[in-house]
Amino acid sequence: MRVVVVGQGYVGLPLAIRAAEVGHQVVGYDVDARRVKSLAAGESYVEDVSSERLARALERGAYQPSELARDCGGFDVAVVTVPTPLQDGAPDLRYIEESAHTLARFLRPGATVVLESTTYPGTTEELFGPILEDGSGLTAGVDFHLGYSPERIDPGNTVWGFQQTPKVVSGVDTASLKAVEDFYGSLVDKIVPVRSPKEAELAKLLENTFRHVNIALVNEIAMFARHLDIDVWQAIEAASSKPFGFMKFTPGPGVGGHCLPIDPSYLSWRVQRELGQNFRFVELANDINSHMPEYVVRRVIDALNSKRRSVNGSRILLLGLAYKKNTGDARESPALRVSQLLLDMGAKVRAADPHVVEGLKADTRLVRVDPTRKELAAADVVVLLTDHDAFDYAMVTEHASYVLDCRNRLSGATVEVL
Repeated sequence: MRVVVVGQGYVGLPLAIRAAEVGHQVVGYDVDARRVKSLAAGESYVEDVSSERLARALERGAYQPSELARDCGGFDVAVVTVPTPLQDGAPDLRYIEESAHTLARFLRPGATVVLESTTYPGTTEELFGPILEDGSGLTAGVDFHLGYSPERIDPGNTVWGFQQTPKVVSGVDTASLKAVEDFYGSLVDKIVPVRSPKEAELAKLLENTFRHVNIALVNEIAMFARHLDIDVWQAIEAASSKPFGFMKFTPGPGVGGHCLPIDPSYLSWRVQRELGQNFRFVELANDINSHMPEYVVRRVIDALNSKRRSVNGSRILLLGLAYKKNTGDARESPALRVSQLLLDMGAKVRAADPHVVEGLKADTRLVRVDPTRKELAAADVVVLLTDHDAFDYAMVTEHASYVLDCRNRLSGATVEVL
């Protein structure tokens, strides 16, 4: 089939390349000309798609990156994987809307359109579908197939990749569900059908809200445990020995990526708008997790105070800018908030991250460095924010005079854990 994947980021590119590998003719459409140029040159910027895989798909002619809307024409299947950020606490669906307007121009009877972008329940049938219908003159469920299938990409996960992760699928009617099932059935090992797009949309938000709330729980426990002189990391490991009724979550400097800082708020917003009620679990988790960078900074201040030093003028080295280990994904990373707070206090902040090489929207005052012996020794405080395997941890403990370890990766006389 001729497949168009709208959006060639962390979600769209793995989907597009997998579709090309199983025999579909794929157009990877993205309005970012820089991205398209990189892809056309065989240079991948997503860890889950190697440049070698990308080059093979290009050489076979199975994959065509493009910034031209006209190249979306003639599609049998179109999948939308564009970002859905928050704007002043409310869902910003402009990228979904723009994608629907573009695809509507080329929509033909019998074609299938699937939305993958994370959003509130009702978006597919109440917003996305009507734009497609208005722009094409066709009717969803009658003239073309329409469905929703939430993305489940976990950047850097070497066990559960796109193919191995079960795919939740839905359609606005029976024929649409079958069309969506058939398409994804050619790409992944297992399909999980649900009754309608609303259930599929809620499933995605449920997954991320579950993680968000539990991370907030252990973050708050970690803050209390320190004042109670309790090793929260040992307590978590002990609790994890229970073979039932417990799932391990660990503290950290905050949450990042697209999912946890944003997705649960879509559900909270929908509940407030439709039911006039507050989703208290989400709001509490947002409050705790969004303030973890401030807690990290308070710990840095405490450490400097113990040395009779001020934050103003102190040299601080941050290890890790990505929100997740062994990836270059810095979207909504708590490290950026930590660095900004410290810089605003007058600290000389330097940061090392071997994976984050592009698209970093950091404070211009932040200095990027390599974590050399000299940098480690010169720092008044070293803060481990993202525990990439590429860091030389033995060298960190040998040369750093004080380390605040937010990931429980280090040990030694100069190390304190979150």
